[in-house]
Amino acid sequence: MEITYSLEEIDLVAEKLLDFSQTKTLLFYGEMGVGKTTLIKVLCKKLGVTDSISSPTFSLVNQYLGKESNVFHFDFYRIEDEEEVYDIGFEDYLSSNSWILIEWPEKIPNLIPLSHNKISISKNDEQKRTILIE
Repeated sequence: MEITYSLEEIDLVAEKLLDFSQTKTLLFYGEMGVGKTTLIKVLCKKLGVTDSISSPTFSLVNQYLGKESNVFHFDFYRIEDEEEVYDIGFEDYLSSNSWILIEWPEKIPNLIPLSHNKISISKNDEQKRTILIE
């Protein structure tokens, strides 16, 4: 599924993404500044998170309490190797039946779960983005 949207339409995009997803593991691909974290913030709100949502760039993972389950938001931009991800207990997170939202999954190619949806975001211009959901 492919959707082109503006920031004003991001709530609708998040709803469509959650409806379309066949799994609770979502992998977010896109260049720096394309809007991955912005979309994840809206997804978290749609999942019932009431906490302040921020990018876990330095902590690697943020945990939020959603309406029906936990939401784990990972940002692997700064990791040097996959060993760092093992060190935070990544496999335990994957087996938790929680929502798993991963930015920069290309940094952990050997750890990507088999069951996931790939979300690719590209910038068309300053106002529009295109999201491809696989």
